[in-house]
Amino acid sequence: MKELERKLDRLINILKDCGKVLVAFSGGVDSTLLLKVVRDILGERVLAVTATSEIYPPGEVDEAKALADAIGTKHIVLKTNGLRSAAFRGNPPDRCYHCKKEIYTAMLRIAGEKGASHVFDGVNADDAEDYRPGLRAGKELGVRSPLREAGITKQEIYALSRQFALPTAYKPATPCLATRFPYGAEISLESLVMVHQAEEYLKNLGIGQLRVRHHDNLARIEVPPECFNVLLERAGEVAARFKEIGYAYTALDLQGFRSGSMDEAIREGAF
Repeated sequence: MKELERKLDRLINILKDCGKVLVAFSGGVDSTLLLKVVRDILGERVLAVTATSEIYPPGEVDEAKALADAIGTKHIVLKTNGLRSAAFRGNPPDRCYHCKKEIYTAMLRIAGEKGASHVFDGVNADDAEDYRPGLRAGKELGVRSPLREAGITKQEIYALSRQFALPTAYKPATPCLATRFPYGAEISLESLVMVHQAEEYLKNLGIGQLRVRHHDNLARIEVPPECFNVLLERAGEVAARFKEIGYAYTALDLQGFRSGSMDEAIREGAF
């Protein structure tokens, strides 16, 4: 715990002399903790900006706005191009780079208009270990990552969120819906809707951590192994619902839930 306290002090010291800042705020556990600490240290000298497009599940913007209001910060919604970008829609391995570059470029423009001297994101100390081409966009554009600068890991973010009694303290990671598609498979609005409907259906069965990976007309379900029985006991019902959504075939991934499973092709040299 003393180490976590030292890291929190380090974060506070990073923020103290930053002037007015803009926080790229998704409403997830990382950016919510960051926004809370920034608000505590800088007061009203912080603006939260949430990007939105077709790749984000409906309702996320409303949740982000409610969180920003609860923390006591001004909040702006930034509409982005999403599927109108051919570089993004084609879903190359560096898809996230193109998306983040557009978002950060727009946020830097807003920061300039509002007199903010820095744009912060919620990248943490663990993120460099994963395949995250979006980090390159932030680095190129000068976006700062205070959580990473302070050495704060994902688990420590959860611990601090509990300490501050944040509503996101137990919230699972919710990456954009584009992460459900194999690299090279074009992303369409119709397929995004299918993924969202399928995941919402499974959440309503009481499964909190899950992904529905979209392989054309096949849905590959990832849930923790302890949730396998929930699906197997209702296999017929699940398959029927997925057919209604538009999937001809439904499969349960026996490796279970794992974040970033679509990146396995990158690690194995398939791209």
